[in-house]
Amino acid sequence: MYVSAGLGNAARAMRVWRLVAPNIVALGAVSLVTDVSSEMITAVLPLYLVLSLGLTPLQFGVLDGMYAGVTALIRLAGGRLADRSQRHRLVAGLGYALSAVCKLGLLAAGSSPVALGAVLAADRTGKGLRTAPRDALIAASSAPRDLGLSFGVHRTMDTVGALAGPLAAFAVLWAAPGAYDAVFVVSCCVAVFGVVLLVAFVRDPSIRSVPRAAMSLRPLRRPGFALMCLAAALLGACTISDSFVYLLLQRRLGIAAGYFPLLPLGTAASFLALAVPFGRLADRAGRRVVFLGGHVLLLGAYLLLRGPLAGAVLLACVLTLHGAFYAATDGVLMAAAGPLLPGPVRASGMAVLQTAQALARLMSSVLIGAAWTAWGRPAAVTAATAGLGVAIVAAWPLLRAVR
Repeated sequence: MYVSAGLGNAARAMRVWRLVAPNIVALGAVSLVTDVSSEMITAVLPLYLVLSLGLTPLQFGVLDGMYAGVTALIRLAGGRLADRSQRHRLVAGLGYALSAVCKLGLLAAGSSPVALGAVLAADRTGKGLRTAPRDALIAASSAPRDLGLSFGVHRTMDTVGALAGPLAAFAVLWAAPGAYDAVFVVSCCVAVFGVVLLVAFVRDPSIRSVPRAAMSLRPLRRPGFALMCLAAALLGACTISDSFVYLLLQRRLGIAAGYFPLLPLGTAASFLALAVPFGRLADRAGRRVVFLGGHVLLLGAYLLLRGPLAGAVLLACVLTLHGAFYAATDGVLMAAAGPLLPGPVRASGMAVLQTAQALARLMSSVLIGAAWTAWGRPAAVTAATAGLGVAIVAAWPLLRAVR
């Protein structure tokens, strides 16, 4: 019985993968390797900035907001450049290469907040260049009915890297305690390998010549797309960044600094398990419903951070809900936007949507850092929880009105 059940699960998994184009698998491999590099930095950055360099929560909030939100204008430029040139792979490759170089820039920045901010801004510039062209490549390589599945598979492979990155950072710091420079060097080498994979295996889908009139951004002014951008920005403005979630858990539970890089593993494991199921659910039940439901799961995580639970139970529940939130929102939002955007301006449209989220999350990081500094950790979490609850209620009629 167990053998037949296992064979049945394997057969279902094979059917899922056969629905996904090779280009999407190649993009997933690039994202997997790149996320190993990125998450090595993400896993140690809060401790490096707050404990090693002594930044206050407000200073960290400004840098964290810059890390998440400085991509705003670059996303727009990257999406527009990819659409006009119809060379999405080239634009994405430039972004991956810039981020790889910036890993070494962290070594040169030293302890100067200004220099660190400049390097982080350059790193996020690379991410801004690559994100919209990459997602446009996924959409162009997928059948419309399977967009949620395709993004789910890509995000699943991406999340394998997110699992491996903190483990790699932990291994480096275990072998050489406090050697953050070694983490930065290893991260750079891994990022360069990701660029090599992109050049070797990813291809631009064949695209017919596009009349210049079709390149107009007028389709982005459609009411439905504008409502989706507004809803995403509203929800993003009340979303605590990953780094702050992990800092909140570390302070609440007294987690030793050496184990801090392992916290993202809980989020990544939940994301890995749920990205494909939520993607398929979004294709069948409605992508906007699943997207909003992901924020309800995040609200549950905030309530737990402010509630009476403690210890391993709190840690497991918060990280599971945190990963489920990303599984229900990250690729699902792009899959929901895809059918609203004509092919010639798809990358530009996705960049506009991602920019709306990035700017909102920049504001959120600054506000949560300021609230933590002024009122303390519990009051900051309470304010974020109340804000997200109001945003969910306000975003639902906006999403329902999207056509």
